[in-house]
Amino acid sequence: MPIWLTVVGFLLLLGPLVTLHELGHYLVARWCGVKAEVFSVGFGKELVGRTDRHGTRWRLSLLPLGGYVQFKGDMSPSSQPSEEYLALPEHERRQCFQSAKLGHKALIVAAGPVTNILIAIAIFAAFFMAYGKPVAADPAQENYVAAFAENSAAQDAGIRVGDRIVELDGERLASFTELQQAVFLYPNRTFAVTVERGGDELTIPVTTRAQELTDRFGNKTTIGLLGVQTRPTERRFERVGPIEATGLALVQCVEATKMMVTGIVQIFSGDRSVKELGGPITMAQLSGQQLSLGWPEFTSFLAFISLNLAFINLLPIPVLDGGHLAFYAAEAVRRKPASPRSQELAFRTGLALVLGLMLFVTIVDIAKLPFFGG
Repeated sequence: MPIWLTVVGFLLLLGPLVTLHELGHYLVARWCGVKAEVFSVGFGKELVGRTDRHGTRWRLSLLPLGGYVQFKGDMSPSSQPSEEYLALPEHERRQCFQSAKLGHKALIVAAGPVTNILIAIAIFAAFFMAYGKPVAADPAQENYVAAFAENSAAQDAGIRVGDRIVELDGERLASFTELQQAVFLYPNRTFAVTVERGGDELTIPVTTRAQELTDRFGNKTTIGLLGVQTRPTERRFERVGPIEATGLALVQCVEATKMMVTGIVQIFSGDRSVKELGGPITMAQLSGQQLSLGWPEFTSFLAFISLNLAFINLLPIPVLDGGHLAFYAAEAVRRKPASPRSQELAFRTGLALVLGLMLFVTIVDIAKLPFFGG
């Protein structure tokens, strides 16, 4: 991959996602009467900027690894009132984040990740409207076993050529793609596979075989395989309208989120290597790789990363949006906010956790570079 394509892909990925995420915070804050003093794409030294008629400084900063909106009087990571806020006259305090109602604060904070979710839904829905919904020309011909791979787990378990796989762990399967998606995240896991054979249904336990795959760019991942091949079947694409496309996009977002959660749980449980984690270097590399494949692939990748950003930001970790929302939820239940001291300690701990995780994934990124042996 040429370096310039990696850089361009990374900027085209992160720039719009960060800008739209922060724009979600900004627009809802404006609607709630809260003034934004700074809207920054990137961190650090300002490269270029301008101040609008509302007094907001819009700027592009040196480090393109994120962004932020700084609200009036909000100078603390835990959004505690600063001395600057306390010194403001009453009419100016009403424009500050700390003066907003609890519900408005929650809406402002949630707006960023919600915007990322809406971006993913919009992209997936646009694809369904452009290409249609894939369906089998003859559903009755789906999922027949035509052959087995070498060292097939399914064949070893007793499944035969001509069997039709109809259920996996009690869930009906409409297509072979559904079967693949259900097992590929679970190497070395036992599934209850139900097949039709001679008019009867048999349930056979099958333990998936783990296999490491390497894509055209050298990226490696471990997947689970049953080791079966299906009959070639005809597929067609049905046109869908905006409402149905949005529903299909929601389902796709839910499935993508399940995949993210499953992968993270497997890494923490030791079932999947930490090498499959990725930080900014990996994201930049993948951005360039997907851009080299074409705009449809890059746009799909952008939707997935947008969901990823929403998921991470909604984790209940202080400093992240989810941490703020957790404090607001506690305040709503207790009818009073947590003490400034406890909030400060929590946000310092959250900051240390986030910085530690960033350092860890960056080390993993560097260790995967060819210079260090990949």
